[in-house]
Amino acid sequence: MTNETNKGHAPVPVYVLTGFLGSGKTTLLTRLLERLKSGGLQPAVIMNELGDINLDGQLVEGGVPMAELLSGCICCSMRGDLGLEIDGLMRKHRPGAIVIEATGAANPMELLDGVTEAALYRPVELKSVIAVVDGPQLLDRSRDGKGRTFKLMRDQIRCGTALLLNKSDRLAPEELVEAQQLLRDMNAYAPIIPTVRCETEEWDRLLGGTGEMIIEAGAAGGRSSDHETEGNRHHSHSHVMAVTHYLRGPVDSEAFERLLNGLPSDIYRAKGIVSFSDTSSGSRFLFQYAYKETDFIRIEPQGEVLDVAVFIGEHFSRELLIEKLRKLENGEVES
Repeated sequence: MTNETNKGHAPVPVYVLTGFLGSGKTTLLTRLLERLKSGGLQPAVIMNELGDINLDGQLVEGGVPMAELLSGCICCSMRGDLGLEIDGLMRKHRPGAIVIEATGAANPMELLDGVTEAALYRPVELKSVIAVVDGPQLLDRSRDGKGRTFKLMRDQIRCGTALLLNKSDRLAPEELVEAQQLLRDMNAYAPIIPTVRCETEEWDRLLGGTGEMIIEAGAAGGRSSDHETEGNRHHSHSHVMAVTHYLRGPVDSEAFERLLNGLPSDIYRAKGIVSFSDTSSGSRFLFQYAYKETDFIRIEPQGEVLDVAVFIGEHFSRELLIEKLRKLENGEVES
């Protein structure tokens, strides 16, 4: 989506690389950095390792700002640190794009919270989640079909906006077809791009060329969807979505609360910072919404903090949500 900030800031695109250990994420990272720089964007990197030493970080060439999250996983114990690292990189280096390479043990669904947390105080736009899949390993583990490793691999595939089927040269023709079918069964919508050593020319498909901030994955259990496509473009009603909207200014508190209370059941998480036009001057609130429960906390933020609302859910209409938010901004109060 094209975000509008309340103070004219252009959101910085964020790309998440996920995939099981040894799938080729760091190889893709180096290629992605080259691509971004050739397109005129100065990238920054956040690398996450479970150990105390970031060996993969030594493969990233000098001149690229990098933050390290060590001895923990950014989808759980270090989730809050991720937002702080994004904020720190933007303050110090003002990058044109941020690339996050998650540890192979990370569940990308949990990563959503960490990345969108940064949107509360910095204009960022999550553009894509690229899942790198080791083709031979996928086939080996799928034939067993059990264990935490296969479940994690499946979750990573489900949450990808693009799937890189890496090491495809190690698959016989019939195995390549089998691997692609497995990926399609796990993720009904994301493009599948077979690669060798993560080489590809299909960057537009990988990087979310439509400009929409959508995290999507195949419907669980083979459920159908009213998902529409136009060529390779993905529109509303994706499986899993994260939508960020920067508010242009204060809004009516009662109308905003009605909007939250009227959210469809398939929006299960929302958070943000909002200023109310009908409360004492300068009053700002942090709001949290989860499964029809809403909490508001009055805050006095230090420094520049943007008014923003982030929504996470499944199969909801982005267009309808944005329409309601714009009416709210324009003072068109709905009963």
